[in-house]
Formats: sequence, structure tokens, C-alpha cells
Amino acid sequence: MTPTTAENNQSRKRFTRRTLIQWLTYGLSAVAVVALSIPLVGYFFGARKKEVLWVDVDEVDRFPVNETRMKTFDNPLRQPWDGITALTGVYVRNLGATPQGEANFLVFAVNCAHLGCPVSWFPQSGLFMCPCHGGVYYANGERASGPPPRGLFRCAWRVRNGRLEVQAPHYPSLQDTLVKGDG
Repeated sequence: MTPTTAENNQSRKRFTRRTLIQWLTYGLSAVAVVALSIPLVGYFFGARKKEVLWVDVDEVDRFPVNETRMKTFDNPLRQPWDGITALTGVYVRNLGATPQGEANFLVFAVNCAHLGCPVSWFPQSGLFMCPCHGGVYYANGERASGPPPRGLFRCAWRVRNGRLEVQAPHYPSLQDTLVKGDG
């Protein structure tokens, strides 16, 4: 016995619970795919070379020769949720002029190479010390003792119009140092 055309139309119009659950599943799956693909698309489009930002630290003449000073600044690489941590700093050591008469500096990130705690400079002993796990560094940034696997991270710097500028530092790691070839 074959169903009549009226029975076929009526069965098509009937909306069952199974049909509702199927459509909900399709809809939620589509939303999940879109939500999960947004970060992936952002990663691929955000992987282009970023602009290099330079931060003005101070006048070159304000750094006495062979003296280390900490300079803090508002990092332009900050995110809205960074809060007070966006206020970062570097240690600047003036090494004096080169034989060609150009300024020569050592600029270190404040982060310990072990776990990133901020190090402190002790001019009496000529050492940088990390309060977290006892890392110690010499005045030239090399590792002296403790758990750090390497010396302090060096920052790229330049002198423009008589002022010292550093490249805006990101959080350094062994895979992504602040200065290429540093390590």
C-alpha cells in the first residue's frame, strides 16, 4: 500500500523532537567552528613582521661613565590588561666613548634569565642580584652564580639626537632574546 500525496505532505510538515535536536546540533556546531577558527585566522594574519618601536630613555650625557643606572618607562608594547606591569625598565651602563668617539652602552632588561623576576643592582659589590632564587650577575651582565642558565638579556639601543633610545622590550626568553645573536 502506497501513501497518498496528502499523507506525504503531512509527514513533511510535521516537526519532531528529533528534527529540533538535529538543527540545534548543526547550529551549535557551526558556532563552535567559527569561535575556534577566529584565533587561528588571527594567528595567520597577525604573523607579519611588526614595526620596531624605540623608547626614549634619557640624554646620553645623563649617564656617567662606568656607572649603572635603572631607567623606567611605559612600554609601548603594552596591552590594556597589563596595568602596572606595563611600566618596565632597563639597566643602562655607560662604557664611555669608543676610539671613533661614538657612545658605547650596555643595556640590560630588568628580568632575571631564570624565571623573569626583576633583578636589583648593588653598586657596592658591582653585582645584579635576583631576590627570587638567588641568581647573581656581574656588572657586564654575565652569570655569576645561581640557577639562571645564562647572563642578563641585552636590549638593542641607539643614540639619536644626543638621546639614548632602546628598542621596546618584550618579555625575553631563551627562544626569543631581545637582541638577535644574544646568548
